[in-house]
Amino acid sequence: MYGHVAKLADEIKKGATSVEGVEAKIWQVPETLPEEVLGKMGAPPKLDAPIITPQELAEADGILFGFPTRFGMMAAQMKAFFDATGGLWREQSLAGKPAGIFFSTGTQGGGQETTALTTVTQLTHHGMVFVPVGYTFGAKLFDMDKVQGGSPYGAGTFAADGSRWPSEMELEHAFHQGQYFNLCVSVELLLRRA
Repeated sequence: MYGHVAKLADEIKKGATSVEGVEAKIWQVPETLPEEVLGKMGAPPKLDAPIITPQELAEADGILFGFPTRFGMMAAQMKAFFDATGGLWREQSLAGKPAGIFFSTGTQGGGQETTALTTVTQLTHHGMVFVPVGYTFGAKLFDMDKVQGGSPYGAGTFAADGSRWPSEMELEHAFHQGQYFNLCVSVELLLRRA
């Protein structure tokens, strides 16, 4: 809503396309809130990214889903999008596709890990292969000197009241997740073709 997930997505895309031969696209899901409500919430204009349809998910070799958190779960807009993927589920069009997640919460107790855990159920029903970033990012995830989002489930940031933007470390984590995810997708594609 305020651009925090978009900022992480930009960095993930940079990391993903740093892997030779990889093409990455940023999409957004349809907004479910009326313009009037968005205006009252102080939401800036939406990104210039195209709106994705569920069917376009089937065309990807792998997918990283990014979203803000609401009450410890993905935001309603993302849940509505997942709810619209029933046809893909019926056809098992996403089965075996690698998938990862990244997120933004307002506070440290805002549910970065519960959001990840509740998202895994969506991926599981589709038969997708969850690719967490784990602790491959290294020691920076253990830094307790400053507030930082992210976890072994994926890159993350804390937005606070909307005024806090992703830190340098959070952006580095996002870049790393993009690289790591695409290396995993490349290995999975090679195994599929073997």
